[in-house]
Amino acid sequence: MTLIDSIVARAKSNRQRIVLPESLEERTIKAADRAIADGLAEIILIGNREAILGKAAELGLANISKATIIDPLTSEKTAGYADLLYELRKNKGMTPEQAAQTVRDPLYFGCLIIKSGDADGQISGALSTTGETLRPALQIIKCAPGITCVSGAMLMITQAKEYGEDGVLVIGDVAVTPMPDAAQLSQIAVCTARTARSVAGFKEPRVAMMSFSTKGSAKHEVVDKVVEATALAKQLDPTLKIDGELQADAALVKSVGEKKAPGSEIAGKANVLVFPNLEAGNIGYKLIQRLGGADAIGPILQGIARPVNDLSRGCSVDDIYKMIAITACQAMDSK
Repeated sequence: MTLIDSIVARAKSNRQRIVLPESLEERTIKAADRAIADGLAEIILIGNREAILGKAAELGLANISKATIIDPLTSEKTAGYADLLYELRKNKGMTPEQAAQTVRDPLYFGCLIIKSGDADGQISGALSTTGETLRPALQIIKCAPGITCVSGAMLMITQAKEYGEDGVLVIGDVAVTPMPDAAQLSQIAVCTARTARSVAGFKEPRVAMMSFSTKGSAKHEVVDKVVEATALAKQLDPTLKIDGELQADAALVKSVGEKKAPGSEIAGKANVLVFPNLEAGNIGYKLIQRLGGADAIGPILQGIARPVNDLSRGCSVDDIYKMIAITACQAMDSK
């Protein structure tokens, strides 16, 4: 069974309620139809029922009528969600009138459904920007306890079975926080380990904090940041198996790890790689993908109290289907 097969199987074993607010977008509604047919998740679509069913009929989709379809303009819950939004944002200057208008936005409405306990996760981005996806999530659902920054993890499925977890690595941050400080970097480490467990199914995430130095081989303030972040991550999650700072070869190659970091329980055995900044993380995953022929799945947003994920606007139906499964696995772990 491939990693994706196992993610899909876990999602099917405990179906979560996943909101797709971009309900009239063709790839999204096709992925929703497939997810419903496969029993992947309980799908919630936001928008006008007649328009959504009309689009489904136009595309020859047979299962969309089995989704829960909620129209913010007519739903009996809209007023309550507007009140909730006002309470959450009044200290930021939002008025009741602004809340009543904002709640009509499907991305906000979906996050309010989740905040109210009526759904488990949300996916958008086929039409929306990352900012448009994240803004309502951070304003309404907010970050998980102990976490103040959002980050993005990538699943890297390589053919190099001797590395990571039978060739699978989880790396972060590749998508969100450009220049994390030590505290933020420690949170990214903890969140990426959680993603490795909940999505990739790693029983024992082994986190390497990446650097151009291994155990003091170089001196620089950016190395100091990684060392501090490693210590803070251990405080944030005392059960976490983590070590740093480590160079890439020391993190992944057993013989190099034994030489450069003797006695480390992570060196040479890492399956989670945490990069010191977004620049390194984004470049790193693309090099692994293009030069190493790896499959890259993600980014998977992490650090939000309940899962909200962002799609590339160039995504395929299959990409959205996979992200529904991933979001469902995250939702199980965040309860």
